[in-house]
Amino acid sequence: MSELVTWAKDGAIAVITVNNPPVNALSPGVPEGIGAAVAAIQTDDEIKGAILIGSGATFIAGADIKEFGKITSGQRREGINFLELLLAIEDSPKPIVAAIHGTAFGGGLETAMACHYRVGVASAQVGQPEVNLGIIPGAAGTQRLPRLAGVEKAVEMCAFGAPVRAKDALACGILDRIVDGDLLEGAKSFLREVIASGAAAPKTRQRNEKLGNAETNAPVFAAARSLARKTKRGMTAPLAAIDAVEAATQLSFDDGCRREAEIFRECLFSNQSKSLIHVFFGEREVAKIPGITKETKTYDIKLAAVVGAGTMGGGIAMNYANAGIPVLLKETDQAALDRGLATITRNYANSVKKGRFSQEVMNERLALITPTLDYSGFDNADIVVEAVFEGMALKKEIFSALDRICKPTAILASNTSTLDIDEIASATSRPEMVIGHHFFSPANVMRLLEIVRGRATNLEVIATSMALARRLKKVGVLVGNCRGFVGNRMVAPYTREAQFLLEEGAKPHEVDAALYEFGMAMGPLAMGDLAGLDVSWRIRQEFKHLEKPGIRQPLVADRLCEMGRYGQKTGAGWYRYDENRRAAPDAEVEALIEETAAAAGIERRAITPEEIVERTIYALVNEGAMILEEGIALRAVDIDIIYINGYGFPAWRGGPMWYADAVGLQKVYERISEFHARFGELWTPAPLLKQLAEAGKTFAQHDKER
Repeated sequence: MSELVTWAKDGAIAVITVNNPPVNALSPGVPEGIGAAVAAIQTDDEIKGAILIGSGATFIAGADIKEFGKITSGQRREGINFLELLLAIEDSPKPIVAAIHGTAFGGGLETAMACHYRVGVASAQVGQPEVNLGIIPGAAGTQRLPRLAGVEKAVEMCAFGAPVRAKDALACGILDRIVDGDLLEGAKSFLREVIASGAAAPKTRQRNEKLGNAETNAPVFAAARSLARKTKRGMTAPLAAIDAVEAATQLSFDDGCRREAEIFRECLFSNQSKSLIHVFFGEREVAKIPGITKETKTYDIKLAAVVGAGTMGGGIAMNYANAGIPVLLKETDQAALDRGLATITRNYANSVKKGRFSQEVMNERLALITPTLDYSGFDNADIVVEAVFEGMALKKEIFSALDRICKPTAILASNTSTLDIDEIASATSRPEMVIGHHFFSPANVMRLLEIVRGRATNLEVIATSMALARRLKKVGVLVGNCRGFVGNRMVAPYTREAQFLLEEGAKPHEVDAALYEFGMAMGPLAMGDLAGLDVSWRIRQEFKHLEKPGIRQPLVADRLCEMGRYGQKTGAGWYRYDENRRAAPDAEVEALIEETAAAAGIERRAITPEEIVERTIYALVNEGAMILEEGIALRAVDIDIIYINGYGFPAWRGGPMWYADAVGLQKVYERISEFHARFGELWTPAPLLKQLAEAGKTFAQHDKER
């Protein structure tokens, strides 16, 4: 028997232990080991029942996701029939109890449901999160779960992927008992009760009392499909999961399993699943930085400080408080400080109202934020994050002051979204301690943290920043220093093309609708209104001296700002907004676009949604290829993770570079070449894109070869 799974006797009880750290995934050898243990206990007459438990921090957290990629790439056949193993567990005449701590997710929950009973500690969680990888449960999860938890709960878990805590799992029938104290001892006590009762071990697949009927189930499935189309827009797996659960209510268990297997295979081989698996591994890949090892020193962050209590500064302070790190929050006048604290308090109160955490937790977090109108206490800070508006002169003034006040080991970070980190660092005597920490708005919600290294930034500061991102529950991505770094440098041509399309004949809502249908969280014009058109206007003014003469520039955005139309915060931008910030097309803007285009001699025409998507998305891809070639991004996948977590790119498309691979780089390159011939210099194809397209390669292959 594999050492990944061991078993031992304790009187009449066998304890089967999964030993596959760190999360006891169902890697090759684990299912076989469980099967061998279950078979072995049947031949020992002294054993009356068994407990299946995980060693270390968790039960079985799910499948080994690498195996899915091996199957779809043809590297291996689908291997052991996991469903047959689960049937062997379920058909054991000796009762088997799953003892759950940590998580029982995916294949882990499917394994637990095949056991005759399930017990868990109060902190345990169960779930079927496969939908987040573009697949559905593939080992009778959609068939056993409704039999245990009921149809509505099964649909919720399989289609939306959210975990269920032990208390709720007990209430709906997934767990049979919550164990206080030692899990193994509690599971043994429970099993002894079962053995003493002499009752036949119940088989989940034979329990049909919770499956309902067509009349009661119809509204459940209809509501779930409606919600999935709204909240999982564009994704096929949630709807597929609902179909599979519905099959459990209409077919026999065996036929339902066959239908589930068909749906699972369709999902597994889909582009969406491949994209989401790419993103899953990508979020782990971006943490790997050349030159940084486990031995690289990091600074201990015990006290943070934030300069600026505006929208960004307040959100950044919340991140530190949420992580349990005390934070000083500085403003220049009391009114601004009071506004910032009021916003923070309101954000926390909304979370309490929605049940995300208690009033006590809110009070604890607020107590970690110390407001100040001067730099008192900054000399003890381990990290200072500057979060004032995008003006180089002001930022250098602040960094010069911080350099005088802060201790030598303090990290000095700027939340700049576009400005030169090296120039900011030049205002200090310690450029090696200066780094960019570009948070995304709202900073207390968005997962991305773009970490910008300067020429002099030392490895210890970078390593600390990457570790700090994880502590703040962010996805940290290291990027190089250039105007806009990765995210905003790429967003510039994306929004540029959106505005050119307006001048050439499209309406704002048509541009946004085409990209929303593509899967973006919102269109580029709506995104501008949300962020504030004055923000990018100020940045354009900062960099106006760098514009190349004779190159076409968008004409309308500056005029909107000159009219005081900054977006949602002023009630008008590309759209007009009501008191609830609901957008409506504005005839005044459409007239302004037409007038501006006519004055510039731009001929207007009908523009298709397909052209809108290609012009904007391929502009992203082309700029991304340049960034990659310049080394501003370490890998193509880093760009993908930035765009998914910071700019609303649909994860099920894998990010802009992965999407280009899926379309085919030759096709993308040819289309960009057409745009180059038609529109000129701004569409010059990136040399790396040309090189990969002509070699028949992908960005993903380029990552592997580097």
